[in-house]
Amino acid sequence: MIISLLMIGLVLGGGFSWFMEEKRAESGKLICLLFILLFMAAFIIYLMTSPLNFAQLQITADLAWIDVFNVRYRLALDHLSNLLLILTFMLSIIAVLISWREITYRRGFYYFNLMLTIAGIVGVFTAVDMLLFFFFWEVMLLPMTALIAIWGHENRRFAAIKFFIFTQVSSLLMLIAIILMAYLHQQQTGTLSFAYQDWLALELPPELATYMMLGFFIAFAVKLPSFPVHSWLPDAHTQAPTAGSVLLAGVLLKTGAYGLIRFVILLFPDASQNFAPIAALLALASILYGAKMAFAQSDFKRLVAYSSISHMGFVMLALFSFNANAYQGAVITIVAHGLSSAALFSFAGMLYMRIRSRDLAKMGGFWHSAPVMGGYTLAFAAAAFGLPGLANFIGEFFSLIGAFQRFPLITIGAALGIIGSAVYAMVLFQSSFHGPIKQGFIDLSIRERIIAVSLLAGLLIIGIFPNVILQFSFNGGG
Repeated sequence: MIISLLMIGLVLGGGFSWFMEEKRAESGKLICLLFILLFMAAFIIYLMTSPLNFAQLQITADLAWIDVFNVRYRLALDHLSNLLLILTFMLSIIAVLISWREITYRRGFYYFNLMLTIAGIVGVFTAVDMLLFFFFWEVMLLPMTALIAIWGHENRRFAAIKFFIFTQVSSLLMLIAIILMAYLHQQQTGTLSFAYQDWLALELPPELATYMMLGFFIAFAVKLPSFPVHSWLPDAHTQAPTAGSVLLAGVLLKTGAYGLIRFVILLFPDASQNFAPIAALLALASILYGAKMAFAQSDFKRLVAYSSISHMGFVMLALFSFNANAYQGAVITIVAHGLSSAALFSFAGMLYMRIRSRDLAKMGGFWHSAPVMGGYTLAFAAAAFGLPGLANFIGEFFSLIGAFQRFPLITIGAALGIIGSAVYAMVLFQSSFHGPIKQGFIDLSIRERIIAVSLLAGLLIIGIFPNVILQFSFNGGG
């Protein structure tokens, strides 16, 4: 019930923010922030006081929804869901704070869409009826498309349409696979079912299982994103408002990784094992291609966007290595990248608000006027290339150690991506904060320092005390 209340509260909170913004200008953002803080606190208190064992999926809501097709409103939580929900709430707070001065028109509708996106993400991370999961998958996409199309930058409509087409076409494949899986369940048991737990017991012929697996894999690979279905990401990130980029990189990409863990690998274990070499090669291509393209960019946000493709390649490589260490590394990388990429996109937004440009050629010498901003940017760039002591290092170390046991040559090639990440991260920092002074501006405000400190603290805590995450098992409910 707690998850249902959170989702309803997010939608109503978004509507209330919109209503109040119309009545009293600039009240919407404060209401939105207070609602998210309240919901995050309520969720954490629930986890701390709940007697449930989240090592396995625990059903928190189970109601009939569409009786004629046996579709149920069924939600569940486990350690994986809980971790991703906490990340979602944390980055949602960052998204509101970074929007504080950036959004100047249709603010009420903006915060409504932001809250609706968050509600959809919460549903994606908790739905265990597959038609319900697809419903939340769509709920999550539509308001994000609106955020890009209405509040984005100069080419926002093109980026929004591209984002929508890529995700919708891949979603259609997943919907076909969902319907076929329910039909196969009826063929084997006599009962139509969209329940994830029911599907775990299905016995599928190998060839059919491969087709079903690919239907889900393509949808989640697009969202991750993985080479060669990644091209929507740089445009979406570049044109999205800063909060949109924070949610895209920090959470929405993670829904792809979550889908791979929860549905692809666990529902189709043998087909996934057979597909693993191809997935590992796609992961290697993502790592190296993303790093190379990031190095070639002159746009701050576009550089960070391509770096995300590279980092998500490590996640796919680790997941399809079928190794416990690699799996733990993938989960930590998901969280670490969520924090570090959100930080870099936030700083891209802060710089844009000051100089009205994302072009690195127009940047330089910022350290002299904004040393605090420079120090944090250096720390987040170091996190991105996996500096020991920060969370990304733990994730990539575990991922590579585990993946090496299954794919030694591919893992050696993937390690080159870490060298590439160090190069483009330093290019990013030196182009903007070192060199000749091109212009000066005011250093970080208190609000911006809160954003920076929060994200850096998360990276440091996981980097120094990785057991805060490693103590839990993330078996995906299998």
